[in-house]
Amino acid sequence: MTDYLILAFAALLAGLIDAVVGGGGLIQVPALFSMLPNVAPASLLGTSKLAGVWGTAVSAVRYARQVRMEWGAIIPATIAAFIAAFLGAYTVTKIPSDFLRQLLPLILVAVAVYTFIKKDFGSVHTPIHSGGRERIYAILAGAGIGFYDGFFGPGTGSFLVFVFVRFFGFNFLGASAAAKVVNVACNIAALMWFGYSGNLLWQLGLMMAACNIIGSLVGTHVALRYGSAFVRKAFLTVVVGLIAKTFYDGFLK
Repeated sequence: MTDYLILAFAALLAGLIDAVVGGGGLIQVPALFSMLPNVAPASLLGTSKLAGVWGTAVSAVRYARQVRMEWGAIIPATIAAFIAAFLGAYTVTKIPSDFLRQLLPLILVAVAVYTFIKKDFGSVHTPIHSGGRERIYAILAGAGIGFYDGFFGPGTGSFLVFVFVRFFGFNFLGASAAAKVVNVACNIAALMWFGYSGNLLWQLGLMMAACNIIGSLVGTHVALRYGSAFVRKAFLTVVVGLIAKTFYDGFLK
């Protein structure tokens, strides 16, 4: 019972953080691996996706109702991410992803430094692409991050936020809203794969999903209330946490 309470709290906290800026898996996945060390890793990852996809979906709906959504970029990125996540999940069964464990913290450091130095980064919502050019960039971005999510995964939501701010000109609030929609597609693609292969703990996953939704509702409310400046600070905090976690996994574990 204690283990289940810990996992419930982890899911709630993960939903809250993920709703603001992504990175909820930083809490939820380690909690599952810690509490259930004898369960197959694929089943734990599948269960985490089952828990997380509901909170992300609820957050996406709430953002869509209150934030200007740039569907011209979001829809192509979402479709591309869905397809690419499948390809990434297939590829990881053929090619080891271990090299990314050491490369990822270096990429995250660059993201954190860039965001910290650019004080006005993501403060104004001024989309810089339109028409066919916007769709092409969105497909490339969605495909790249979707493949990464299926192939490896940590920090996908945070990478999406950074890409929408840096390469599409969104503010942090708009980028976080867009990231939720794309992330839902990635999670559904991965969830279909895990479900097909029988790697899901349904009862635990649905219990954690309920907690994740509660956290997501709280996180979305906080982000909408305090705006892009708050989301930027949360983004930097989560990225620093991701750097520490991925550095440990890549070099010390």
